[in-house]
Amino acid sequence: MKQEFINYLFTKMTIAFFAMLIHVNTFAQNFEKYFPKKDLTTTGVYYYPEHWDPTQWDRDLKKIADMGFEFTHFAEFAWAELEPEEGVYDFKWLDTALDIAAKYKLKVIMCTSTATPPVWLARKHPDILITYADGSKSDHGSRQHASFSSNYYRSYSMKMIEQLAKRYGNDERVIGWQVDNEPNRSFDYGADALQRYRDWLKEKYKTIDVLNEAWGNSFWSGTYSSFDQINIPLHNMWGMNLHSQLDHYRFCDQETASFLDAQALEIRKHITKDQWITANYRSNYSESFVGMSKELDFDSYTRYVVYGRSLGVGPKGYRVGDYTSIGMSNDFFRPLKGMYGCMELQPGQVNWGSINPQPLPGAVRMWLWHVFAGGSKFTCTYRYRAPLYGYEQFHYGIVGTDGVSPTVGGAEFSAFMKEINTLRKQYNAKATLPKSYLERKTGILFNPDNVMGIDLNKQTREWNTMEHFLKYYKATKSFGAPVDFVRDTTNFSNYPVLIVPAYQMIDKQMIDKLTDYAKNGGNLVLSCRSGIQNRKGHLWEANFYEPMWDLIGSKIESYDLPMPQSISKVKFNNQEFEWTSWGDLLKPNKETETWGTYQGDFYEGTSAIVSRKLGKGTVTYIGLDSKNGDLEKQVLKKLYEQQNILVEDYPEGVMVDYRDGFGIAVNYSDKVYNINLPKSAKVIIGTKSIETAGVLIWKY
Repeated sequence: MKQEFINYLFTKMTIAFFAMLIHVNTFAQNFEKYFPKKDLTTTGVYYYPEHWDPTQWDRDLKKIADMGFEFTHFAEFAWAELEPEEGVYDFKWLDTALDIAAKYKLKVIMCTSTATPPVWLARKHPDILITYADGSKSDHGSRQHASFSSNYYRSYSMKMIEQLAKRYGNDERVIGWQVDNEPNRSFDYGADALQRYRDWLKEKYKTIDVLNEAWGNSFWSGTYSSFDQINIPLHNMWGMNLHSQLDHYRFCDQETASFLDAQALEIRKHITKDQWITANYRSNYSESFVGMSKELDFDSYTRYVVYGRSLGVGPKGYRVGDYTSIGMSNDFFRPLKGMYGCMELQPGQVNWGSINPQPLPGAVRMWLWHVFAGGSKFTCTYRYRAPLYGYEQFHYGIVGTDGVSPTVGGAEFSAFMKEINTLRKQYNAKATLPKSYLERKTGILFNPDNVMGIDLNKQTREWNTMEHFLKYYKATKSFGAPVDFVRDTTNFSNYPVLIVPAYQMIDKQMIDKLTDYAKNGGNLVLSCRSGIQNRKGHLWEANFYEPMWDLIGSKIESYDLPMPQSISKVKFNNQEFEWTSWGDLLKPNKETETWGTYQGDFYEGTSAIVSRKLGKGTVTYIGLDSKNGDLEKQVLKKLYEQQNILVEDYPEGVMVDYRDGFGIAVNYSDKVYNINLPKSAKVIIGTKSIETAGVLIWKY
């Protein structure tokens, strides 16, 4: 009975966790009232009045409007100016900036300044600063140095937010609110964080016995007798309990999400129903707080594409960046609450990368169109004026260091905004998406808990979880498929194809849901590592993957992790593909087809890829992670063809999407791409011969 009760508790906690993670927005919004469809999108730019002589504000904001921007963005890092000393608020300068913005018909996004608390607060209450694992503390002079787990910081920051919201919550010039700035998962080892972590664990597990079982604490004499004995795990300490680390990640993400929610709730007390609330995230997909906050109207992302890491396609591809960067952000954020915005898009050269090259001329404009292609309702850029001092003084803006001359990126923003006005004249409210486009709609199941769990225990340095996801994403986008990154609570039946990459921790409820999806006509694709553990991150007390066998129509007898210098191969469709990462060794049932087999090792001939019919649908299991993604693409292509799903064949770096009656193609590749369009298509912007960093827009 004790074990049954533990299982019951864990099931209830799991359901509660995912209900929190994948919520139905309490404030379900009609986004049309915020962003009229006929406008298609709107474009804005960050401006920091506090950084510049007030005599220049009028000139700057007029120039912003003259360049075509429709909104600006205030007060993100201005707490020291808003509250120069405790309890003393100064809004006069911000009122003046708002007056000038309104003079030039610029709307304003108002921001909370919690990313940069003032020095007097840090000096009077040093407990608000993050304590690191070695006992050292952060300090004033940077940003995001205050802890979301500091009780005083959480409560005091609401006072400033209350004053800000009271001041501008009924101001028609303010269209919306951004809470914090690029919030992150911070590991704080301070006293408040420790107590809050223990309280969080107590709320989750109720009894220490349940926690000990979930964490497997009988291993290495790890058993606790009370919650007060638990410390925050040292993540860099060798052998640290993996389950405790995963729970600490969950806790930190909940601290972040709840802090954003607290800000939104405070703001909502004072604003009109015509103002919206969002946060801007850095698109770190493994951090589960992204999308977790319940009180935001929608989520926004930050995207920088050229900063010395993304090599792109071809020898100079680093100047246009990774073609999946914006595309995946679009397809990840849009499904969270039904819409998204890009709050921060790179305007040109940046300063904070390992190497900071100039983007290729035209790249900024292409990024803008790529953001738009996914359905974004707005795009904003950081920042209008290039800063003359501070950490980001080499970071380009829309105008240069003279405060007047447009940069290359600034000119490209202006060009984009003029082109949007051209599209607005062509907009047809009755336009629908092409039938063939919808028929290949694909969901990719993303569970951040699984991503965190795998990354804590990869088992081979050859494994890269996000690169594994990208192999499937790149393949589907090359097919010209509309893609949504879906969550556990999503209705899968909306997708003809559902891809489930590396879903390592699973339960019977999800296995049943995936089974029903296939039986009802869906085409389910699972990849290696899927289902080897239960939701606690424990291996099943059974054969490897045994709860998955009925679903995939095959046993999984074991798995292999070859050495990187010993490149292994798999044969599919009479072609050989390389792999060095994770490979599941399959033994299919009689009714299950073998599509691919392992080559050149002691298990040569063993099934690596299997597929079966299940009810009205299909289940395909790709048991390995290939070297470059070509195998995954070919397997998916075979599946789509078998199911009579028509696909395109776009080369690497070419991305094509549809929205609002328009087709949008962008070219990140190093070759000119000639696109075939229907005779009925009307080219509006660009030509059918799309050069590198080129854009083509057509009406269909």
